[in-house]
Amino acid sequence: MLQTPKKYFVTAGSAEGNNQLNAFDNALLKSGIGNLNLLRVTSILPPGVVYSPGLEIPAGSLVPTAYGYVISDVPGEQIAAAVGVGLSRDSFGVIMEYEGKCSSKDAEKAIEKMLKEAFAARGMELADTKIVATEHRVEKIACALAAVPLWY
Repeated sequence: MLQTPKKYFVTAGSAEGNNQLNAFDNALLKSGIGNLNLLRVTSILPPGVVYSPGLEIPAGSLVPTAYGYVISDVPGEQIAAAVGVGLSRDSFGVIMEYEGKCSSKDAEKAIEKMLKEAFAARGMELADTKIVATEHRVEKIACALAAVPLWY
């Protein structure tokens, strides 16, 4: 049985690469999670989890992470990715991811709407949010990525 994470943070980064995989890897590095093994998870934040910005996770660790990303090879195109954490006062939280061909401001607005809808669907009160976004104007091949790593 897997442990339930106790900590989380939000992060985002954008970067270029000579191919799609290197653009993705460079965006991971830019966001500070490039030396981790991400285990993609869906969107529930465990009850009692603590927001820990600047959290140091050992390289090579298997890290449950909710993330979204977009890759483009269209020069001049603007891409963006965002994640948001919605928190309740006394229960679990919800994580939402967004990626698209838009500005970071538009991505943040989309996350805000998604969090409100997710909480309404659960009949829960949205007490607080943490949202982070990144945008990038493509030069050759680029990736915009936003993530919520969870840790023990």
